[in-house]
Amino acid sequence: MERLSERLLSWASLIDEKTLDQAHTTARMPFIHPHLALMPDAHLGKGATVGSVIPTLGAIIPAAVGVDIGCGMIAVRTQFTRSHLDGRDLAELREQIERAIPLSAGRYNRKIVATAEPRIAELEDLAAKHEFDPETYAGNWRLQLGTLGSGNHFIEVSADELDRVWLFLHSGSRGVGNKIAGHHIAVAQRLAKQWWIDLPDPDLAYLVEGTPEFTRYIRELRWAQHFALLNREEMMDRVIRQVSEFLGSADVFAAPHSLGRHAGNVYRHLLELPREVPLTIDDAGTVVQDLTTVMRALALHLDVDGYLETRAVRYRYERERWDQWLNQVTWIHKSDSHGRRRPARPDSTAVPLFESATIRGRDPKYPREPDGSWDHSAALHLIAARHAA
Repeated sequence: MERLSERLLSWASLIDEKTLDQAHTTARMPFIHPHLALMPDAHLGKGATVGSVIPTLGAIIPAAVGVDIGCGMIAVRTQFTRSHLDGRDLAELREQIERAIPLSAGRYNRKIVATAEPRIAELEDLAAKHEFDPETYAGNWRLQLGTLGSGNHFIEVSADELDRVWLFLHSGSRGVGNKIAGHHIAVAQRLAKQWWIDLPDPDLAYLVEGTPEFTRYIRELRWAQHFALLNREEMMDRVIRQVSEFLGSADVFAAPHSLGRHAGNVYRHLLELPREVPLTIDDAGTVVQDLTTVMRALALHLDVDGYLETRAVRYRYERERWDQWLNQVTWIHKSDSHGRRRPARPDSTAVPLFESATIRGRDPKYPREPDGSWDHSAALHLIAARHAA
């Protein structure tokens, strides 16, 4: 973790200047509390940086929340393994899923199916509770439930490192969520002009807590978040049905560690935390004990204790291999074929790289597994072989 200013912390190892400038601008907004945090995937966004955590007190920036309200993922671990898929025509499975779930922007269901009916009724009740009509934003919002959309949204049938088959998808609140977001972004910008608020960027326009505009946005935001969650559940039901038919199984059951609702639960529980809980991080990147205790309790409650830590260890190992690779590639490019002295190897604490690095004219390729995933063990062996040579 790097403290870039009193109100900006970064966990990003690779980040460009424009993204940093944008993050510094957002962090200077008076209601950011206690600081803005950049995640490893931080990159330039519209107004606010994509891949950042922006805690606020007394105000909210609709454009920073984004136009795909509630976007997220759901995953189901099945009882199957990779061997159940070997030798089968997976293109057929993909086509079955494509027929069951409308894909791309502007594509919707032609009718409301049985699995969607109770979810639509739930959303209708929630809209009535929040005193707004989603049809004012999208008359066909009911037909949008169970559709994927476009951009970075995806559906995936994949196998993990233990060859267990997972069903995995990412989507959000579709067109209706986009319209809700666009409306409130415009409201915030109109109010900024009305009250002569000088903003560093129009997309940092905000709504102030306690105003009717803020209250309405939060109500409709929560509805859109729930729409996004039910949209993912509806699509996952359809993916499960197609996989069941494809494999000739009576049903696909979700293993105990399937994920989906966890993000929503964390969101709700965190909202209930008192403001007095100090959300501060010391120079060593350690969260204060009070918040650590709360997060530990949440992890146990959600049955994900230890999961994130395990993934963090794996990602750290992968990044170390990748950094070693890049360091050696840089060293290779600096080597001279005309008799002049080759510069020193990179950091002696990192094992230098792979035998195939002598290929001239292009960077050596990072090894891959047969399925196309990165083979970090093979990369380490190549590094060691080069070092031994």
